[in-house]
Amino acid sequence: MQVTETLAEGLKHEFQISVPASDLDAKADARLVDLKDKVRLNGFRPGKVPVSHLKKVYGRSVMAETVEQTIRDTNTKIFTERGFRLATEPKVTMPTEEKAVEDILTGKSDLNYTVSIEVVPSIQLADFKGFSVEKPVVDVTEADVDEAIKRIADANRGYAAKGEGAQAENGDRVTVNFKGSIDGTPFDGGTGENIQVVIGSNTFIPGFEEQLLGMTAGETRTLKVSFPKNYTNLELAGKPAEFETTASLIEAPQDTEINDEFAKTLGLESMDKLKQAARERLAAEYAGATRQRVKRMLLDRLDEAHRFEAPPSLVDEEFNLMWNSIRAEMESGGKTFADEDTTEEAAKEEYRKIADRRVRLGLVLSEIGEKNKISVTEDEVSRAVIERARSMPGREKEVWDYYQKNPNALAQLRAPIYEDKVVDFILELANVTEKKVTREDLYKDDDAEKTVA
Repeated sequence: MQVTETLAEGLKHEFQISVPASDLDAKADARLVDLKDKVRLNGFRPGKVPVSHLKKVYGRSVMAETVEQTIRDTNTKIFTERGFRLATEPKVTMPTEEKAVEDILTGKSDLNYTVSIEVVPSIQLADFKGFSVEKPVVDVTEADVDEAIKRIADANRGYAAKGEGAQAENGDRVTVNFKGSIDGTPFDGGTGENIQVVIGSNTFIPGFEEQLLGMTAGETRTLKVSFPKNYTNLELAGKPAEFETTASLIEAPQDTEINDEFAKTLGLESMDKLKQAARERLAAEYAGATRQRVKRMLLDRLDEAHRFEAPPSLVDEEFNLMWNSIRAEMESGGKTFADEDTTEEAAKEEYRKIADRRVRLGLVLSEIGEKNKISVTEDEVSRAVIERARSMPGREKEVWDYYQKNPNALAQLRAPIYEDKVVDFILELANVTEKKVTREDLYKDDDAEKTVA
């Protein structure tokens, strides 16, 4: 066998391989001998079929299998000897001319093929004991607890009918009947009876709630709206519609008295228990936000400490995934790059940088996990599936079955668990200091930072 490296540019390599026909013949014959005791042919006793006859019957198919296995074994040997870690599947190029293929399968010609690969670069990991990470800490104040309980009370407040002739105002709840049409033709799902709409809740099609302002009980109006371009029903998306709407009841929101009785309506024994529950929920929210901010700071530090060329094909793949998502989101929202105060070229450049960062960080995290024997157990994955199932009440079995039947979906659950375990490993080595901050500081610029995390 001859192996000649014909390309070595950065992370890209190409090899020309030649395997003698005699080697292929020997492997194919060994395979035929192995088949002798396994196949049954009319006119021959089990195990007594001559190899020469087997070659006439199965020769081409066995040689095809031999060629395929030889290519796999040869490639593996080449990559292993050179210490290559592949970034993508190798690309094998073989002769395509009918005669050339026939000569290989009949043992008349050597196997000559080219294999092109892209490798993962060698990564020199930083000393994580030299990392300094500042952990923001927010205390849950009484004002935070009171504000949270006020939000709960507002979400659970009652409504009382307004007097005769009273007009609907922002925050009022209006009970309506409506019939929708597009170009004068009713459409499926466009009719509703005794539907309660809270003006200002933004739960209906944009423009619908605002046109209820000023209505009185018994009044009928024709509301003109347009379905959003990203509406779930594609047949209605982006289309203008009219809703003949009649208000049957106008109700005003009532102030909720926050006391022990209110706490009991929420299934809690007293106000003290409600405050305790609100405090625990806020503490969990702050802890989650703190975790995300620390993780982003650590990823930034890893990015700075590990500068190397990322495999171009992996960057291209990551970029294409992001770019297709961005374009689809912009098209559904009817936005242009000018609306975002940028150009398509500038946006592409920015997202390619993000793709490069994501690929490099993914490789670094993988290297850390591999070298320190960090893994995700089946129990951890099962717990993640159970949590996902619990988040969808009534569909638990459906969710569980989905993940059991879809290995790719399970892999998507496993990836963030693995990443978090690697992050925890680094944080145990790093110098982590705490800093008291306000709630506003904790959440400041959160959306902007999520973009590159």
